[in-house]
Amino acid sequence: MALYTTDLLILGSGPAGYTAGIYAVRAGIDTMIVSGNQEGGQLTMTSSIENFPGFEEISGYELMDKMKQQAVKLGVKCVNDHIVEVDFSNRPFVCSSQNGHSYKAKAVIVATGSSARWLGLPSEEKFLGYGVSCCATCDGFFYRGRTVVIVGGGNSAVCEALYLATLANKVILVHRRHQLRADKILQDRLFNNQKIVVEWDSVVEEVLGEEELSKKVTGIKIRNVETDEIKTLDADGVFIAVGHQPNTDIFKGNLVLDAKGYVVTNGDGATTDVEGVFAAGDVKNPKYKQAVISAGSGAMAAMDAIEFLETNR
Repeated sequence: MALYTTDLLILGSGPAGYTAGIYAVRAGIDTMIVSGNQEGGQLTMTSSIENFPGFEEISGYELMDKMKQQAVKLGVKCVNDHIVEVDFSNRPFVCSSQNGHSYKAKAVIVATGSSARWLGLPSEEKFLGYGVSCCATCDGFFYRGRTVVIVGGGNSAVCEALYLATLANKVILVHRRHQLRADKILQDRLFNNQKIVVEWDSVVEEVLGEEELSKKVTGIKIRNVETDEIKTLDADGVFIAVGHQPNTDIFKGNLVLDAKGYVVTNGDGATTDVEGVFAAGDVKNPKYKQAVISAGSGAMAAMDAIEFLETNR
């Protein structure tokens, strides 16, 4: 068990966390990043990215690796560990990890992100990154002129279905109920789109695919919850849109969270209700789930943290 001390501790190693680290260390702040359960965050699950400025095409893993390399080169200390408990009652703040280590810091940036809710199928996990995705904006382009499935019934699912319909030849929306939860205006757009068909009262039982030559999705098996009828549908890609959940369980009782569990900050800024604790990226923003937005948010949090540390030397 070790004790680490630093001026600024960043929890999370996605675009927000690494960007915050880069900005902070360049300002002369002793900075440490604790990676969290998934080093690089959700972006590492994206096979190809074409909408991050400066890169015509790059994998999510490679992009996050480049961010980490840049942070380390500038002097950020990166630790592969996962924080399981925080104490923000007094400064310096104390965070404890699953490996039994303690981290003390004068300021903390929470950049733990959010996690996509998955269906929990073994076949879904098997083809993750090979036809199964949770981000139509990230991966939809690769299914131009093809058939895709989107699972869900809320605003996110319908928006992604409408977006995919601008690229794919056919979009199949699978929803477990006979009524969508999305806003009416979105439903109207979906029902008026000839490329989109809905499989009502249905759940995905299995993602089907090939593993012999090139690993890829070939379809899905669905079950009607009313009749138990099993149906197989051909598809080239499967997009899961059953919601996201912020990774904020350890902050309950330590920071003010909204009804959905996202960290509450001062408007578009990064300051939380605890002086010296800041938040950045998807952990505080349920609307814009884009790497470039998270990176910008990380820069903002770092600038706020730098100002705080300079004022409270």
